[in-house]
Amino acid sequence: MPASPPADADRIDALLGPDSGWRVRCVSSTGSTNADLAAAARAGEPAGAVLVADHQGAGRGRFDRSWASPPGVSVSTSVLLRPQRPPLDWGWLSLLVGLAVADGIRRLGGGDRVTLKWPNDVLIDGRKICGILSERVTTDQGDAAVCGWGINVSMTPAELPVPGATSLLMAGLPTDKSQLLAGILGPLGWLASRWDAGDDLRADYAAGCATIGRRVRVHLDSQVAGGRSVDGDAVAVGPNGELLVDVDGRLEAFAAGDVVHLR
Repeated sequence: MPASPPADADRIDALLGPDSGWRVRCVSSTGSTNADLAAAARAGEPAGAVLVADHQGAGRGRFDRSWASPPGVSVSTSVLLRPQRPPLDWGWLSLLVGLAVADGIRRLGGGDRVTLKWPNDVLIDGRKICGILSERVTTDQGDAAVCGWGINVSMTPAELPVPGATSLLMAGLPTDKSQLLAGILGPLGWLASRWDAGDDLRADYAAGCATIGRRVRVHLDSQVAGGRSVDGDAVAVGPNGELLVDVDGRLEAFAAGDVVHLR
């Protein structure tokens, strides 16, 4: 299967409309869209910048894991935000991106097949199609946030980055990158504005999250917690975006970690 055509900034802008608040730029290849926007933030770039790459040569996931794919079969996007809410609340940013990505894929025809896995994965038919990485950036204009995500678009089974992944193509959905991104950026702008104004979005997130109500295993970062794993029942998302897990009758809050959905 040939690579799907790259995203087009003019078409995304047209689909979003004139009042979206986003400034979209598309490139064929870069090292990391997050790193590029972090540098732009330090140079004074205002909120609303969007960088889209058809290929990343040095993409990263959480805990500095590398993320790579063949050229043209995925799309990587980062947005620059300058939230007014205190940094303690910024754990919500990846969750907001997840909500928006899930909405965009549903708009392509994914429907109820699309769910969220706390904290940073979007699933279709229970298989990962998108990963998310949000980072705080210190600038002379105050702290900024760069939120990035990568979506498997036209990957074949042989090209998947990890077992248990999928792509839009494999899921039988359209692979139009411009349409996909417009369908994500629209909801993301609205969600980010609501969140920054103080709205409580926990019910919105829980409604589409396959983790809530499931038996889970939380693997904690080995550098922070010695690689500890915790089993329990995921019951809710907390006010700062943390996962609340009932562990043998005791409620524990996890701000980060890899989650496995247990049967």
